[in-house]
Amino acid sequence: MELVRAKTAGFCFGVKRAVRLAEEAASYGPCACLGPLIHNDDVVRRLESIGVRTVSTVRELRPGETVIIRSHGIGRDEYEELRRLGLNIIDATCPDVARIHRLVEEQSAEGRKIVIIGERRHPEVAAVQGWCDDSTVLENPEEVETWLSENPEMTDFPICVVSQTTGERKNFEISVKILKKQCTNAKIFDTICNTTSNRQREAREIASKADAMIVIGGRHSANTAKLALVCRECCGRVLLIENASQLDRRELEGAKVVGVTAGASTPEWIIKEVNRMMSDEVKAVETAEEETKAVETVEPVAVETVEPVAEETAEPAVEETPAAAAQQDAPEAEASFEELLERSIKTLHTGEKVRGVVASITQTEISVDLGAKQSGYIPISEFTDEPGVNVADIIKVGDEIEAYVMRVNDVDGVVMLSKKRLDSVKNWDSIVEARTSRAVVEGNVIEENKGGIVVNVKGIHVFVPASQSGLPKEAPMSELLHHKVKLRITEVNQPRKRVVGSIRAVAYEERKARAEATWNEIEVGKHYHGVVKSLTSYGAFVDIGGVDGMVHVSELSWKRIHQPSEVLKVGDEIDVYVISFDKDNRKISLGYKDPNENPWVKFTTAYPEGSVADVRIVKLMTFGAFAEIIPGVDGLIHISQIADRRIGKPEDVLSEGEVVKAKIIKIDNENKKVSLSIRALAEPAAPVSQPEPKEAEPDDEPAVVYDTENPPAPEDLPQE
Repeated sequence: MELVRAKTAGFCFGVKRAVRLAEEAASYGPCACLGPLIHNDDVVRRLESIGVRTVSTVRELRPGETVIIRSHGIGRDEYEELRRLGLNIIDATCPDVARIHRLVEEQSAEGRKIVIIGERRHPEVAAVQGWCDDSTVLENPEEVETWLSENPEMTDFPICVVSQTTGERKNFEISVKILKKQCTNAKIFDTICNTTSNRQREAREIASKADAMIVIGGRHSANTAKLALVCRECCGRVLLIENASQLDRRELEGAKVVGVTAGASTPEWIIKEVNRMMSDEVKAVETAEEETKAVETVEPVAVETVEPVAEETAEPAVEETPAAAAQQDAPEAEASFEELLERSIKTLHTGEKVRGVVASITQTEISVDLGAKQSGYIPISEFTDEPGVNVADIIKVGDEIEAYVMRVNDVDGVVMLSKKRLDSVKNWDSIVEARTSRAVVEGNVIEENKGGIVVNVKGIHVFVPASQSGLPKEAPMSELLHHKVKLRITEVNQPRKRVVGSIRAVAYEERKARAEATWNEIEVGKHYHGVVKSLTSYGAFVDIGGVDGMVHVSELSWKRIHQPSEVLKVGDEIDVYVISFDKDNRKISLGYKDPNENPWVKFTTAYPEGSVADVRIVKLMTFGAFAEIIPGVDGLIHISQIADRRIGKPEDVLSEGEVVKAKIIKIDNENKKVSLSIRALAEPAAPVSQPEPKEAEPDDEPAVVYDTENPPAPEDLPQE
């Protein structure tokens, strides 16, 4: 039996890096991985044995624990949540996967829908979806065709296509071929890991020559499953095992050539164990095995489809009207006066661009002197598309105006003109230029329709999908109606008069620029006017200029509160100041409480030791009662200071909410504690009048009077 091992078998660069980072983290203290680090149970168990536990959600993480982001990566929201919690993060995301995160985030910001060719339930795909707003996962060419038939609008919509890094190249290439054929505005990026492609290609070559193939890898690994599928295409006997204990050599009986390969999540020590079990039958393959060299992945080259060149518009050519005098064929000296006059007057034709002077303005039209045989007029409806515009505010009699010849009526001697049509021709050029140069344009939102809004940009209607409006998902599009907005043109299809734009892309870049400016100038104590973006149980996140800072619940109010929602709500504009910041980890701690409103300062100013205050009982304890002196400052009335007599418990005398007078007997400025006393204000008890002694009668016992200040000892009491 000949044993042939694939050179590319085993850990890829990304997986090897993730395992190394986890091992290093475990040597420094307790740590947890958010999901299995890789799809290999043996490796996960070994990491758990050295202190790397696996958790499913952020809620399972412990305070002070280092969290490891696995090689498949996580979504943007999950990543931000880890940062907000202030946890120490080790990002072991595969560099190739991280590149896809950056790519889809950028393309999504430009207004493109993200199409992912990969397994819908794979954690890598789920993480990629977490970095874009609008995405679709298609697993195979059949799903691609079904999706396009059910969503015909996608043939013209701007899309971005990427692949799961461990995807099968053949599956990706066929899917891309279908998309390129039907989609006119698609950007396609080949994001399949080169190591994965090389491993599958080598496995196919070995399987085509082998009698049996052994594929080693985790049962949950998509990479390994695809490797086994590739081998089965060329070899009828394929064994898929996780480790050496699952290898049954009887299944290899009769095989003269046996190939061995392993998925990207399979460590070298498992591959060696399989080799040792095979050594009984193949002596030549054991000691000569070299350690599998780490294969550095080469960053995939992005393949972008070339956008179709816009066809020539059906609009007539727009040229300056030549002067009639330029058409003279005979010498001027030989021409008659009538001929010279005829030649001096311009002749107009439909489709020409002309220039004239405004002669008059009415409610229905604008008369224009063109210096021609015919007089020109522009209907108000052909002057502008802007709703509610007063023409007299834009143009005056005597102004020069440029227009487009719509119709020439030689019988009536009039020419119908359109300024709007000419503006449209000019503005199409500026829209195309804005798309090419990625320039920011401005326009007014004129209508809301199915799936988005329409923005009027220089007379051109630009459709902005709801996902690119910049509004939250639950917000109605009507909020933007009649507002001026900035947007970037993402698609221009001039023959079909279709333009698509993105408000969100501009907002994203503006926020990014503001964030950079904020980080450059931030300092402790600096004040900002911010907007509350979200609330959690432990505080509020406030946008202070493209950057979110956190106001801890303890910094929201001088009063005792349980939830931030008791003080703030999302959308509130508040003034905050910087308590501390960490540029490396992009964290900012903010304060909201006004130092001038510090209740302790107010209290110590108004109430010195020995003063009396009306206090409200807020809580009863076994050892006494807490009372509010002023909002934000409580004092303790010890049980011994509640009454001028011994009591069993505070509630025998006091009740919560009751207002009583108390004396301030001690102020501890260092610990901000106050001691109160009700007993100190009690009036001294009146002396007890003693009754006149009477003569003892035979059956009477002598009266015994005790001193209440000095009660007798038990042994002095009369005995029964």
